[in-house]
Amino acid sequence: MAELLIQHIDKIYDNNVQAVYDFNLNVKDGELIVLVGPSGCGKSTTLRMVAGLEDISAGHLILDGRDITKTPAKDRDMAMVFQNYALYGHMTIYENMAFSLTLRKENPNVIHKKVMAAAEILGLTNQLNKKPSQLSGGQRQRVAMGRSIVRNPKVFLFDEPLSNLDAKLRGATRREILLLHKRLQATMMYVTHDQTEALTLADRIVCMSMGHVQQVGTPLELYDKPDNLFVATFIGLPPMNIYETVFEEGMLKGKGFNVPLTDEEKDILKDHVGKKVSLGVRPEDIEEASEGGLPVKVFSNENLGMNTLVHGHLGTADGVRVSAKLRGWTNYKNGDQVYVHFKRKHFFDTETTKAIRKEG
Repeated sequence: MAELLIQHIDKIYDNNVQAVYDFNLNVKDGELIVLVGPSGCGKSTTLRMVAGLEDISAGHLILDGRDITKTPAKDRDMAMVFQNYALYGHMTIYENMAFSLTLRKENPNVIHKKVMAAAEILGLTNQLNKKPSQLSGGQRQRVAMGRSIVRNPKVFLFDEPLSNLDAKLRGATRREILLLHKRLQATMMYVTHDQTEALTLADRIVCMSMGHVQQVGTPLELYDKPDNLFVATFIGLPPMNIYETVFEEGMLKGKGFNVPLTDEEKDILKDHVGKKVSLGVRPEDIEEASEGGLPVKVFSNENLGMNTLVHGHLGTADGVRVSAKLRGWTNYKNGDQVYVHFKRKHFFDTETTKAIRKEG
């Protein structure tokens, strides 16, 4: 496979609108990188620059030591799987998968071996004589992947490949992509706005917002140690609860509530006495407290089987909102009052939005 270096890449369109700012990334050989972020954050534009479908305004793209910044897309030895499959409706599945090799005028015997090998990997052996219209969305996406596999490219690129599938198919196809990566040990870049895809697929995640990289790290690093408020609230479902507080008298004081802190937490915030601090608490880090907890006035209850999402307001019915992911099946009703405890807290500088945490 291949190592890909993306160095200080910008994308500025002719109308002076900048879509990507100073993007830097070292994609290791055999690594699966997922670019995630909301619509319009620049992730697909970045992937298209890597593929050669968009010009790079500034910076360099290095593939296995060779600068391919100006190299045409067809000569980059990359294969891209698109959101809309991009299959030829008049061709059979076999012909679709063989198409790029046929254009190169490869030996028919070699083409056949490569197509059959890819079809076996993807479970398409019995579908090769059908047309795309005869297949399900998940099967068509596998054909699109198969068309890339037969090329044996140095890098696989995926641009939101599962967004057209329903939830069940999306989960099944996601697992197929993960197994495909493990089997091929391929270098892959994958774009999605779905954080579940990012967390389950990635060796490392690149989280983007408004053209800027917000954080690069393993799924656990982004979930457990978000660098800023954007990453904290984007990664995780339901999203992290955020409360505006002030650090005073050894506690965090919010609107109608006070949150006590441990000695270790006070030490982390020692340079923020009297300052605004954004307190972050994940719903799954909230547990019911028999006494001495924070009061929550419930307004809705979502039973999910082994967990229940309880939504309410801290303190009174007009207090700040809180969402708690409690274990088991609960039957709280609108107006019920419960008491909760924050098991783990995240702190952010309200002005800079950057995380406040103990170094090392």
